Amino acid sequence: MWPRGVDHRRFSPSFRDERLRRKLAPNDEVIVGYVGRLAREKQLERLLPLTELPGVTVVIVGDGPRRRSLERQLVGARFAGFRRGQELSRLVASLDVFVHPGLDETFCQAIQEALAAGVPVVAPAAGGPLDLVRHGANGFLWSPEAPETLCGAVWELVTDPSLRDRLGAAAHASVAGRTWPAVLDQAIAHYRAVAEPVRLAESA
Repeated sequence: MWPRGVDHRRFSPSFRDERLRRKLAPNDEVIVGYVGRLAREKQLERLLPLTELPGVTVVIVGDGPRRRSLERQLVGARFAGFRRGQELSRLVASLDVFVHPGLDETFCQAIQEALAAGVPVVAPAAGGPLDLVRHGANGFLWSPEAPETLCGAVWELVTDPSLRDRLGAAAHASVAGRTWPAVLDQAIAHYRAVAEPVRLAESA
């Protein structure tokens, strides 16, 4: 009943950086990225087929216990390491597609931050992403029962720039109301709704 907020001052389409994009994709590739901890439960090995897509650069932002093994496994990906502050803001907003391969997310704040930055999201139809990603509206949900649909969804966005633009604009709008002040007001309203019948009963 109480969602998390997102800081629109840090995650916004305004941070998109064309100079950074040219550095990450010097041949004007479509930048497909992941941001988060590099741990076993994130199931990042699912990104391997994406590194083999023509015209795509896979960028992985973050650090964790599996970084070295993933660097060996995902040889076609670019590992940006741990980033924060405006550097992270620019990286997220400069992606063309945000992808999440793990099935065990209870919420996934990184997805919400990508949406706020105006980046369409490809995420599993399981757990927390179901609360954030509307299939065909602000991104795509891939089926855990058919893992190949992850690559298929990314490829659809890669090959259709107008679709990316449309879903990206909708992505930003879909979390525009999820500021921290707004969700805190919502939490207070929940408490008041519970407390009001008690107060009335006590005063009767």
